[in-house]
Amino acid sequence: MALLFFFGTECIHCHKMDPFIEKLEKEKKIQFKKIEVWHNERNASLLRSLDNGKCGGVPFFYNEKTKKWICGETSYEELKKFAVE
Repeated sequence: MALLFFFGTECIHCHKMDPFIEKLEKEKKIQFKKIEVWHNERNASLLRSLDNGKCGGVPFFYNEKTKKWICGETSYEELKKFAVE
């Protein structure tokens, strides 16, 4: 199972999620795969294929196990629920 976190290097909203991701990784012993899309066309193409018109930007979280996603910033509790389902 992979938890994907699509972000842009200069994205303020993405960086606001970093502390939540770090806390969750330590607390639940899980790992997010961080994928930069603003400076990598291959990664951006992967984002577009998984997003498929759902969100249209970053931050974008995708859970490969459940096929669920989160668009934009979210709370720690919502991210935790998303990641450990």
